[in-house]
Amino acid sequence: MTTELFTVQTPPDAWALLTRHFQPHRQTERIATAEALDRVLAEELLSPQDLPEFPRSTVDGYAVNAADTYGATPGLPAFLSVVGEVPMGQRAAIEIAAGEAAVVHTGGMIPPGANAVVMVEYTQQVDEASIEVMQPVSEGQGIIQIGEDIRRGMSVMEPGRRLRPQDIGGLMALGITEVTVARPPRVGIISTGDEVVPPNQAVEPGQVRDINSYTLSALTERAGGVPVRYGIIPDNRDALEQAARQGHAECDILVFTAGSSVSYRDMTADVIASLGEPGVLVHGVSVKPGKPTILAVCDGKPVFGLPGNPVSAMVIFDLFITPVVSALLGVNTPPRPQLAARLARNIASDTGREDYVQVRLETRDTELWAVPVLGKSNLIYTLVNAQGIVKVPLDSNGIRAGEWVTVTLY
Repeated sequence: MTTELFTVQTPPDAWALLTRHFQPHRQTERIATAEALDRVLAEELLSPQDLPEFPRSTVDGYAVNAADTYGATPGLPAFLSVVGEVPMGQRAAIEIAAGEAAVVHTGGMIPPGANAVVMVEYTQQVDEASIEVMQPVSEGQGIIQIGEDIRRGMSVMEPGRRLRPQDIGGLMALGITEVTVARPPRVGIISTGDEVVPPNQAVEPGQVRDINSYTLSALTERAGGVPVRYGIIPDNRDALEQAARQGHAECDILVFTAGSSVSYRDMTADVIASLGEPGVLVHGVSVKPGKPTILAVCDGKPVFGLPGNPVSAMVIFDLFITPVVSALLGVNTPPRPQLAARLARNIASDTGREDYVQVRLETRDTELWAVPVLGKSNLIYTLVNAQGIVKVPLDSNGIRAGEWVTVTLY
């Protein structure tokens, strides 16, 4: 049994204690841009070229000198000689003089001498060598100029950016086929308890299937980390110490999810303390659900002891572990979508405690309402049936029905 007593900390104070002893060090790797979706960029990227590198047409039509079309109308069109065509994918081999035009296609190169493109819809072919232009164009119309998308040497993307599909396309357009990204932190997950069995096993009276290993693994992946599950460890000190040492050596973050008995929490705290200095920093956070939470830093690596109840484990993971994963990636934790809704029923709370209430959303008379999903923190389907979560602040005694609240969506 541990003999050290800890004062329950508010979430901000607990986070401050953790970050005082934990200095994230981002590790990087070089990968193909094509494989970099959702990875976090670890370098500033500068454009190696102008984009586009040549003036391009935005429409199918005729490259012209804009001055040759001024005053053109359907009743009094401008007549131009067609001197050729610019094939797609080739350099323009012709030059436009006054009174001349050349056939161009969307994305094709604008020939020298032309400064606008007339859409084919606003022309009439007279014969193979001439057209009528029935609407004037201004200089630059129908053309993407050199460097209009991005200029050579400009900063394309900054470190800390999580790469999206359009980012991958933008890099490929510049010929950037490899990028340096943050290596995803490995998050070791140790699920414990004599009563816990694998999900594919039939349960006997007194047993429960392992929920948290898989919920926390999914949360890890969503945050940008790589989950490493160490299986189900029995309520045995030697077995727990062995799994803890292995996970601490192999991973960047270690997470215990365990039973809620006082004796087991003390054993977990002792095992965590044995992993390195400074050890356990917080043993109890003023949140509901999730009060019996352990925060530690052991030889530079953050270690967490989460309650075994699935709702508590998920709330605490999002509150503390997701930001740590983000710090190791060098990215700000992306804000989850939020919306405003009216609260459908009273929520009671105690001053000095931060409450997190699961809610589902309903539309009533064109207004959005947040309906609390009631249930104890060991009931997984309070999460399954919820669409979001409402935070009751530390300094509040609760929220009355009908008040507007902010719902953070799952």
